[in-house]
Amino acid sequence: MELSIGEMLLVGLAIVVLFGPDKLPQIARDLGQGVRKMRGAMEDVKTEILKETDNPVSEIKKEIERVKKAAQDYNPMADLEKDNLNEREIPKVTPAEDESHEGPVSR
Repeated sequence: MELSIGEMLLVGLAIVVLFGPDKLPQIARDLGQGVRKMRGAMEDVKTEILKETDNPVSEIKKEIERVKKAAQDYNPMADLEKDNLNEREIPKVTPAEDESHEGPVSR
């Protein structure tokens, strides 16, 4: 919202008429302080927003690093070696040693 020179003069004239020329310097000081406080508050809000938006990005970066490290540490051969060891531990039973084996059945 921009004010033209004519509109600013009209607002200035209305202030002088309403409050008088004696109060004009005090009103200008108060208005300036209000504008400075408003700008400071806007900067604080902007800083907070940037902090909040930066936080998820850093969390995502940390998660990516964790996944990369896990991928580097993963050794699929270790799983295969475990499976091979487990297979070796299971004894193979021959039909002669298995009492439940009935052999070929003729009909």
